[in-house]
Amino acid sequence: MSSVYFDQVSEAAAYLQSKLGAPKPSLAPSVAIVLGSGLGAVADSVENPILIPYGEIPHFPQSTVEGHSGRIVAGKLSGTPVIVMQGRVHFYEGYTPLQVTFPMRVLGLAGIRTVVLTNAAGGIAPGLSIGQLVALSDHINALGFNPLTGPNEPRFAITPKSGLRFFDMTEAYSKPLRTLAQQAAQQEGWTLEEGIYLATPGPSFETPAEIRAFRTLGATLVGMSTVPETIVARHMGIEVLGISCVTNLAAGLGAAQLSHEEVFEAGRRVQHRLAGLLKRLVPTIATGISSKQ
Repeated sequence: MSSVYFDQVSEAAAYLQSKLGAPKPSLAPSVAIVLGSGLGAVADSVENPILIPYGEIPHFPQSTVEGHSGRIVAGKLSGTPVIVMQGRVHFYEGYTPLQVTFPMRVLGLAGIRTVVLTNAAGGIAPGLSIGQLVALSDHINALGFNPLTGPNEPRFAITPKSGLRFFDMTEAYSKPLRTLAQQAAQQEGWTLEEGIYLATPGPSFETPAEIRAFRTLGATLVGMSTVPETIVARHMGIEVLGISCVTNLAAGLGAAQLSHEEVFEAGRRVQHRLAGLLKRLVPTIATGISSKQ
């Protein structure tokens, strides 16, 4: 990881802050939400939005997948300042690991301290149903790479114990944030279960034999994103809440052939439930961040 990369991230973060009007620290967003396939309409809940296409942000990678609008929506969610990424980029699009995680680096340098990573996922564990939301308790990296490979850049640290070459991933997904999310779901009238997410590089869906192997490894969900973002977020010191939307049953577990259209449609049907959860949850998260500062 070269100093040029750090300079590019810094330039992009400065641009993002300038578009948000360089607000007072007390008004600056400390929470970000990354929306996965078919979940983009959650951004419609943002009040008085400022829209920033990825193409306007220096060095920012562009989304090429249907269901990923490719823009930042900044504003307030239930009165709380927030940055929403309406779409992400993936390794299978031809981007390098550094490019895939570039947006997360930008969010960290722009002042984000907690990120909610959402994704569309295939359900592996018995009992999961299409349209169900699941909080991530852990992950398995089957991507074949780690986005931190190469020289360490400690300047990305945003907390005293972050930015280390070797850092702890025992709690990659914050348990306190999962608890808050489960409480918010209860208040919304439903139960938020937990699961373990396994990431593959894609773009092909998995084979039935691979799904059986992943189940043996302990995975309950499978997808093609989130893990690189989580690794980089934790390197920087950003707290992570992961939420998967079960958009299909994994290969060999259902009668239908898998397709991106199926994934997109299932996400579209559940995005209003996700929006309700986030509208209730984000103010609580932001209050917790403020109390630590």
